[in-house]
Amino acid sequence: QVQLVESGGGLVQAGGSLRLSCAASGRMFSSYVMGWFRLAPGKERELVAAISWSGDSTYYADSVKGRFTISRDNAKNTGDLQMNSLKAEDTAVYYCAAGLNTRVTGHGGGSVNEYEYWGQGTQVTVSS
Repeated sequence: QVQLVESGGGLVQAGGSLRLSCAASGRMFSSYVMGWFRLAPGKERELVAAISWSGDSTYYADSVKGRFTISRDNAKNTGDLQMNSLKAEDTAVYYCAAGLNTRVTGHGGGSVNEYEYWGQGTQVTVSS
């Protein structure tokens, strides 16, 4: 069992930055792929970024590539999503998720159904 709690969301102007954090508790978090999803009104839940258990492999959606950076610290059971150059279209609820059998490559980081554990979400609002 893994419990995930996100923090760091808020209101920011376009062009600004935010750093989201995900604190994990439970056993063997370091064995799980970690992903950040977002859900905007009227849209489907979208995988924004994912990182393998070792941190060696990462995936980014085209919409955030070059602006967002995913990282993790297995010793601290935490993961972060650094978001720079934010745009109005980045406005969404952001969720941290963990998946044991998910695979991360430069081309993909798994689907929603491949992630077993989810945080409660944190709102990110970017004003234009």
